[in-house]
Amino acid sequence: MNKSILTKREKEVFNLLIQNYTTKDIAKDLKISEKTVRNHISNTIQKLGVKSRAQAVIELLKLKEITL
Repeated sequence: MNKSILTKREKEVFNLLIQNYTTKDIAKDLKISEKTVRNHISNTIQKLGVKSRAQAVIELLKLKEITL
């Protein structure tokens, strides 16, 4: 099995993002702060070398890290 490039939490955040959850919704759902949610998103964007959340989602789908 290939090791995921995302942490378990980053994957949870992006799985909620693709379901149209807001940063606030994700924070509430995962019982973490909005700042932590933004940090997870930011870290993922950096890991992937992309510029936006949308690009990150596209890359993660291509890499089969998340599924619709």
